[in-house]
Amino acid sequence: MKLRLALPLLLLATLLVGCGTNALAPRYTSENPDIMRISDEPPANPEKTIEDLGSYCVEVTETWNAHGETPNGQTLWAKDTQRAVVPCD
Repeated sequence: MKLRLALPLLLLATLLVGCGTNALAPRYTSENPDIMRISDEPPANPEKTIEDLGSYCVEVTETWNAHGETPNGQTLWAKDTQRAVVPCD
């Protein structure tokens, strides 16, 4: 009978402790600065490039977009890539 009363309290305590802790600490570094940077100013967008893939070509456009902030207020910049099929010249 005591176990029957203690079990819901134990489950509730476990839930509160589990939700109250920071399970995953964010990591604001990257080994590849070509995909993510931290700075107050946006990085320069690279020029459009055209890749020849044999029977067709692909135009690659890369842009930097703000994706949040670090705890000290610096902006997180992530590179987005857009590809479009274009005729080869």
